[in-house]
Amino acid sequence: MSYSVLDSFRDAAHELTPSAVSQFLAAHDWELEIQQPQIKEIWRHSNVGDGRPARVMLPLATDYVDFEARFRDALEALGHIHAWDGDELRDRITGTRADLFFVRLDQPMVDGTIPFQQAEATLQSLLKMLKAAATTAADPWHSHRGRRPAGVSDFLQEDVRLGHTKRGSFIFTVVTRLGDARPGLETAGPELGESAVAFPRRVMETLARGLETTQRLTRQWDASVLEAPGRNGLSAALVESVEEMAQPAQLRSLDLSFEWAAAEAPPDVGLATIVLDRDVMAELPRVRERLIRREEPPQRVMVVGLVKGLAREEGQGEDDESADVTLLADVRGKMRSVHVSLTGEDHDWAIAAYQQKLPFTVTGDLVFERRAWRLAGDVAVDSSFLRHRIGPASPGGPVQSDERAADQEPQGG
Repeated sequence: MSYSVLDSFRDAAHELTPSAVSQFLAAHDWELEIQQPQIKEIWRHSNVGDGRPARVMLPLATDYVDFEARFRDALEALGHIHAWDGDELRDRITGTRADLFFVRLDQPMVDGTIPFQQAEATLQSLLKMLKAAATTAADPWHSHRGRRPAGVSDFLQEDVRLGHTKRGSFIFTVVTRLGDARPGLETAGPELGESAVAFPRRVMETLARGLETTQRLTRQWDASVLEAPGRNGLSAALVESVEEMAQPAQLRSLDLSFEWAAAEAPPDVGLATIVLDRDVMAELPRVRERLIRREEPPQRVMVVGLVKGLAREEGQGEDDESADVTLLADVRGKMRSVHVSLTGEDHDWAIAAYQQKLPFTVTGDLVFERRAWRLAGDVAVDSSFLRHRIGPASPGGPVQSDERAADQEPQGG
């Protein structure tokens, strides 16, 4: 047995617990022959492949001085019996009471690594994806804004973990622990009439259903999904998380797959790999836009931000004093680009705000269309702050603040 294999069992012994191993054995045709509570268990398998029975002693007393050595011996014995190394054994045992979610980044690689910034962005997108799925699982009608339903924070803090990356391009492993099996398991959102299914399992089912539906909608749009997107696991936040994960130009596809806990009956979703190739990725913004329209109908808001761009709309001449103005502003807790079409004096004040790098205030109906946030309807510009800072000078001409003008006054001589 090579050093690397021995080392894998040593690592597994540090990461696993005796109770997890017991659950695995009970779920895989092993019989408990002898049990000394909190001391040890003897497990027997009647047929391990060569027709002969096998027995394994599993230590339980973690305070014994030789516990670690005996526990590692038990894991090595199980690995030998099933022809698994320590890594595969660990994954098999973990999967007994945990659902696994694999995110494979299929892209060219020289040495099996990815850019650090891409890894960070992928992790942030995974967190957003899991938060969206947990919110929908707890309340399919939730707007994904403001306070989250009870149970979402606990799930993200306690029940979901990032596992070891795997070979094969670059694979992130998300581990969702189901906890100990017990009758009458309490669920989140009992008002929904759900069966007694652990909330972490419901989250993963919701995630799988949402990802499968997203893939399907990119290929063929189904307007009926918008009647109750939460029932299909869908939300704009979920689709946006996939969009963000798919940003790197070198990415060929996202391969998303689930491995359901062996100790529970598998759901009817997530049974095949969900492949999101570049053709699918190109349609994600369209799906998200329709979901945002469903989740966030037009709302009259005041937006305050810096003017980051001024562009004339198609069909306008050079003499037309109008443009599509882009503001960088806070939209419901996140900095986003907001577009608004302005003409005449409003357009002039936008130019002045851009030149002076001053905040620009405008009110309108906030909508998401053409893959961007926009202010539409009866748009009103509040120029009072700009008038105060710039003074009565023509906003469209060369202007300067009172402070700059004072600084530039000639000194007496």
